[in-house]
Amino acid sequence: MPNRRSFLGHAGATAAALGVIGAGRAFAAGVRPTPAWRPPSRAGTPEEVARDEGYWTAVARAYTVDRSILNLNNGGVSPAPWPVQDAMRRHLEYSNSCPPPVSLWRVLEPQREAVRQAVARQWGVDAEEIAFTRNASESLQICQLGLGLRPGDEVLTTTQDYPRMITTFKQRARREGVVLKQFSIPTPCEDDDEIVRRFEAAMTERTRLMLMSHVTFTTGQVLPVKKVAALARSRGVPLIVDGAHALAQLDYTIAELECDYYGVSLHKWLGAPHGTGLLYVRRDRIAGLWPMMAATEERNADIRKFEEIGTHPAANTLAVAEALAFHQAIGAKRREARLRYLKETWARRLLRDERVRLHTSLDPRYSGAIGTFEIRGLDPAKLDSHLWEKHRILVTGIAHEEFRGTRVTPNVYTSLEELERFCEAVERVIRDGLPA
Repeated sequence: MPNRRSFLGHAGATAAALGVIGAGRAFAAGVRPTPAWRPPSRAGTPEEVARDEGYWTAVARAYTVDRSILNLNNGGVSPAPWPVQDAMRRHLEYSNSCPPPVSLWRVLEPQREAVRQAVARQWGVDAEEIAFTRNASESLQICQLGLGLRPGDEVLTTTQDYPRMITTFKQRARREGVVLKQFSIPTPCEDDDEIVRRFEAAMTERTRLMLMSHVTFTTGQVLPVKKVAALARSRGVPLIVDGAHALAQLDYTIAELECDYYGVSLHKWLGAPHGTGLLYVRRDRIAGLWPMMAATEERNADIRKFEEIGTHPAANTLAVAEALAFHQAIGAKRREARLRYLKETWARRLLRDERVRLHTSLDPRYSGAIGTFEIRGLDPAKLDSHLWEKHRILVTGIAHEEFRGTRVTPNVYTSLEELERFCEAVERVIRDGLPA
């Protein structure tokens, strides 16, 4: 995110572009830079800090959420902390302060490169391997639609991958005659090798493309991406990884996964502006992947060809830098530890009742913030409606062919008191049933 000096550069560049003497000085007078945000100083291991309510109360003050509503659906879209909102607002105001061909294309657009470099460095990849998109769906569909397939070619994925990605493959099946194959995975699963075995068993000589989730949207199951990537590579099959629920929830680098393609929504766990995403394509794979919108031949091996979508806002992407700074100020390990602690807090309490079944592993190797539970004999959809209508608690119903339940996704601004309120509301339903 630009500091005051770099942001004042907007005005200077505008003055030069427009040829108006003194325009930079006049514009600078109205600029309000985003104040720096830092969490309180706190020594200790990530697990120790995860239990320090004073520390996380200070973090929560960086959010502008309405506390009359308890949002436990941060896995859908998370709110951005105020430094991110402020940065986006400033960039948007500047975009409209002078002709957009100047503010957007000559001044703001080049600043994306600094954000690209910072994000790439954080997740251990080359800046020439990441493109900014609008969400994980766009990132993944670029890969799903941009790789050549022929009639009869098989694409392989699990039954727990995101519905929009399944729809993408089904459209290719209708349009081009490719064959979609899906297989189930245990819920939960605490054996990486079992996941790999199921992928291998489902592969045939006609398998041409594979898709998997790093963290499933259904239960928060963490899958062994690196091991599946090694399997795919040994068979010469490209692997697309849906990382929408992994980035900034778990502490890792994209590089260590050793996959070919990786798609992310930055407006989930990173807390970037709504409508921001990321696509990683291994450098030697860029030239062989077609963008969804046409790019010139000169950009064939340029990651930026995936950003060729016509006129688009600059503010959203530039404010990603502030979301990254917020994430780094907390620390990836501390964030992961806190999110897992929140999940374990509500899950272990509800599991005291024998009617509650947890579809998510409590082993830290296989889950993070997300947890999905079911109350035996109770319709999850009715429970979700009751929690919202009676208590203004927002959760997510999961209605899967193989299981059903209520998905709970807190965030770093969620307090233990709020989780206690959630547990009390659910325990009341377990005890008394849902109102007629």
